[in-house]
Amino acid sequence: MQIVFDRAAVRRHRERAATTVDRVAPVLADAAERLLERLDDTTRHFATALDIGGRGVVAPLLRARGIATVSCDLSPRMAALNPDGVAADEECLPFADASFDLVVASLALHWVNDLPGALLLIRRALRPGGLFLGSIPLLGTLAELRAALGEAEAALRGGMSPRVSPFPALGDCAGLLLRAGFSLPVADAEEIRLLYAEPLMLLRELRWAGETNAIAEREKRTPPRALFAAALAALPEQDGRAVATLRLGMLTGWKEVASPPVPT
Repeated sequence: MQIVFDRAAVRRHRERAATTVDRVAPVLADAAERLLERLDDTTRHFATALDIGGRGVVAPLLRARGIATVSCDLSPRMAALNPDGVAADEECLPFADASFDLVVASLALHWVNDLPGALLLIRRALRPGGLFLGSIPLLGTLAELRAALGEAEAALRGGMSPRVSPFPALGDCAGLLLRAGFSLPVADAEEIRLLYAEPLMLLRELRWAGETNAIAEREKRTPPRALFAAALAALPEQDGRAVATLRLGMLTGWKEVASPPVPT
């Protein structure tokens, strides 16, 4: 298994963000609600759910639908945002096989080194006929910031270091679900465009959400003082505001479904 991400850094970032994540709750809730809309497309009833990495946003949405929900997060402090939250590594889930009717991982799996293995564990945690819903940033997410940082660092240092996480292409996502053994895998894309009157808020919101750089081969030296200022100044604008794009892959997979679920 290739080590792409520093999981200890991911945990530290989420621990720190547990006190600030409420500041970005509207964006997280928007992504979660788009994902959970898939529940409206089936008549199947889900009594119990596992919320992986929902950062205090997903579990209340599931409970509002009448679904008893257990939450887990890599960060103990982030897990504690939910009643009876469990600190657990997505790469080593501590739940027994066939424990849940539904597993939801909204923007929770993109810092995992062994994504196929994590999906396999999720499938094992589902009961037969259970559903997995997940969202993951796709290639093109934060493309504006990636390009601006690359150009600014090349100008200042004559080279570039990885500062934005690598993301999969949409075409890879259904294959990942199939590889993990899910039935009826579906992967489609949704786009959220964020506009900032003050571009520095983009970096602040990434920090508040626990989404700062955790790439294993990231640059460890302090970046030049001018780097982020130059990059933020170069971001494209819409109506006078800096643009940042989230391109999300919405993943759906069933466990051992003999026939397709009946749509509503």
